[in-house]
Amino acid sequence: MQARVMLERDLSAIRQDVLRLGGMVEQAIDRCIEALKRLDVQMAQEIIAFDEEINRMRYQIEEACLETIATQQPMASDLRAIIAAMFCATNLERMGDHAKSIAKLTIEMANEPLLKPLIDIPRMAQIAKEMLRQVLEAYVEHDPEKARAAVARDDEVDALDEQVYRELITYMMQDPRTIFRATRLLWISHNLERIADRVTNIAERVIFMVTGELQELN
Repeated sequence: MQARVMLERDLSAIRQDVLRLGGMVEQAIDRCIEALKRLDVQMAQEIIAFDEEINRMRYQIEEACLETIATQQPMASDLRAIIAAMFCATNLERMGDHAKSIAKLTIEMANEPLLKPLIDIPRMAQIAKEMLRQVLEAYVEHDPEKARAAVARDDEVDALDEQVYRELITYMMQDPRTIFRATRLLWISHNLERIADRVTNIAERVIFMVTGELQELN
């Protein structure tokens, strides 16, 4: 009985760390888009530095998961929860990398004004954050349907990414001098699309954690 209590305590601590990491990633997404809107080099540099904290939290979660496996003899359902936590941490850390990439691209563009008003890119970021929040709720609540609902919004992000692509291609065709700034915005849009894809990865593991079945979503 005491061993079970200790295992539950460790699993709860791991879940809380995954949520904390998710909050850090959401903050990075928020700030990288704000830095882009302002072309704020200092803020972008802070986001790049913050990525080290995200990396450390990911490794802290992985170490806690491995220690729990080694010392607590988890049952099959517990083991699925631990594996899901490790997978969540990895994908959240990758989302942080995408936010860092956006910050680096912002620094590259900072010497010129933005090519166009930002409408679709901030919308993509907002949807991606909402998807992230929903899939983490699904993770904590062990709710596969909520995980699937989060993934359903990936189509919105893909459509916006395609819209950004078509618009920026038009800019480049009409005026080759816009190519540098347009390609950076294309890459930023792609990074946001990848963040949404990683929400899908997490959702698949939430479903696995609850049901024991690996399902490819989208």
